[in-house]
Amino acid sequence: MKIIFLLALSLFSCDKIHTNAESISAPALSTGDTKESARIKSFATEAKKFCKEHKFNAKIFFLVDMSLHSGKKRFFVFDMKADSVVCKALVAHGACGNDFLENAKFSNEKGCGCSAVGKCKIGGKYNGRFGTAYKLYGLDSSNSNVFARAIVLHSYYTVPDKETYPDPIGNSLGCPMVSANFLKQLESRIDKSATPILLWIVN
Repeated sequence: MKIIFLLALSLFSCDKIHTNAESISAPALSTGDTKESARIKSFATEAKKFCKEHKFNAKIFFLVDMSLHSGKKRFFVFDMKADSVVCKALVAHGACGNDFLENAKFSNEKGCGCSAVGKCKIGGKYNGRFGTAYKLYGLDSSNSNVFARAIVLHSYYTVPDKETYPDPIGNSLGCPMVSANFLKQLESRIDKSATPILLWIVN
């Protein structure tokens, strides 16, 4: 049964969350299969160049691969020095105005409720109605409205830590929404970084 949750973050929000998620449990970390690793490393090559040229964090970047099923871990923390994934987790995609959308669709239009592909700079941390969140700034033409759309990196209690595949997890209104446990892992990395961290959403 799909349930619609209405949310309103102070200043920034994903407005409402559609969920089909299970209860939260301790996260499990793995580097994924060979095909997955090869795809991630192909993006990492470009990310390394981008981060060097734009003075972003040169050690890690975050990759969200929306081509993967939402019930599979598709938010990757990639260590560019070690050239490997150090942890990964589930992440929701936008519902695009539907009650529930199993496969991700993308748009940069204001009010669309969809995810947007492209590179983002992770900006300031703030405490909204549902806790810690980070502002995002779109760096490509495909996601230039991310900040104006109030798309932020945040957690919500309905996002589980364990994979649910073949069952999907819930949707957001475009925010890369993760579990509370995983956001804490990201928070420790983001807050310690002296330079911006790249968050790249691909499909």
